Amino acid sequence: MGKVILTGDRPTGKLHLGHYVGSLRRRVQLQDEGNYDNMFVFMADVQALTDNADNPEKIRQNIIEVALDYLAAGLDPAKCTLFVQSQVAELAELTTYLMNLITVSRVQRNPTVKTEIKMRNFEANIPLGFFCYPVSQAADITLFKATTVPAGEDQEPMLEVTRELVRRFNQTYGEVLVEPEIMLPENATARRLPGTDGKEKMSKSLGNCIYLSDSADEVWQKVRSMYTDPNHLNVSDPGTVEGNAVFTYLDAFCTDADFAEFWPEYACLDELKDHYRRGGLGDMKCKKFLYSVLEKTLAPMRERRHGFEQDIPAIYDMLRQGTERARETAAQTMDEVRRAMRINYFDDAELIRSQAEKYRAK
Repeated sequence: MGKVILTGDRPTGKLHLGHYVGSLRRRVQLQDEGNYDNMFVFMADVQALTDNADNPEKIRQNIIEVALDYLAAGLDPAKCTLFVQSQVAELAELTTYLMNLITVSRVQRNPTVKTEIKMRNFEANIPLGFFCYPVSQAADITLFKATTVPAGEDQEPMLEVTRELVRRFNQTYGEVLVEPEIMLPENATARRLPGTDGKEKMSKSLGNCIYLSDSADEVWQKVRSMYTDPNHLNVSDPGTVEGNAVFTYLDAFCTDADFAEFWPEYACLDELKDHYRRGGLGDMKCKKFLYSVLEKTLAPMRERRHGFEQDIPAIYDMLRQGTERARETAAQTMDEVRRAMRINYFDDAELIRSQAEKYRAK
């Protein structure tokens, strides 16, 4: 069995730094290391429609935005397969079969689903498609026999549902599907990057994001207004690092080399934190340093994105080709699934022969 990565994003808007440090940066590293037999990265438009069914144009417009962010961040269609979820019909078929192997109560116990339902105010009226998206996600993973799913820690309950469905399918029908493992970000801070306002999670809906495509001016405005320590009123005051968004972002992004380049007064982040805790260090200096660190990452992405934007038809063609490759893999898995489930009626010569003999004998 090969080593396969599968991961993706809902195309509900441009990607932000939370996406980048949570999984996108790692995807590019894994792609370039070449230690996996296959890598699939997809735009989860079917899942996006579960809570945007009345606004398909939003999804339609953001397919290209996410594709541009992928390419700008360094994903290479020559090294990984980029595809659009809705264009792989086999995913819908496998989702239907997996739904028979899980109960409503099991889905309801999923803490990620509970959180998402509350966040979208769906408590009183949950769309069925949204309620079932853990099963759809399991189909995404298992159809490509993914062994590894790079994701944030909030996705672990979803991966557990997938593993349970794999075990149930294999016990019922035969060994076909593969149990995946989650790959968490190496940097623990990056597992859940807070918003610029200090809230627990960076979110498009909360308006607390720094987007990968933001201009340098937009990045600076967002960094300048970033949440710090509300009790650090004067430069001389001792400051708190914990819960301070500026230092959380520095934990996720900066290196010792960044200090040598942008702030040689300090050798490393620990020295900067110690000074801030003692007092005598202003927030604005820290924010200017953070801005320099972020721009070191974002400026090259911005330039690459601008280049890709000059030939949008080529981006759609790249996605079409990637989707065709994904469908080839999906079709192979579904052939195995149908044989295991005994629903491959038309290509089972033995079934046809035995049925013919049965009725001739009457």
